[in-house]
Amino acid sequence: MTIHVNIGEAKTRLSELVAAALRGEEVVLDKAGEPKVRLVALPEAVALENEARAAKRRAAIGFARDKYKHLPPEAFDVPPSMTDEEYEERIQRKFGAPPA
Repeated sequence: MTIHVNIGEAKTRLSELVAAALRGEEVVLDKAGEPKVRLVALPEAVALENEARAAKRRAAIGFARDKYKHLPPEAFDVPPSMTDEEYEERIQRKFGAPPA
């Protein structure tokens, strides 16, 4: 997804735009409606950001590790709530058949 922002607005939203660039979004700064600059995250910064995010997830999940260590890994597999066919049927019931 590309985010287009006027340079004046970018001054007030710089930290938000940098965070978006680190997430992999394309950020383009415009002047008078014309694209002038693209914010690009450095690969090293992206790697550090991804590692920090992964560490946070591991910490959030790891709190119950000892409580459930006796269970096999298959016990944590989550089946889909419905198949694709069931989903399509539900959408058609709710919104009707798609126009031809």
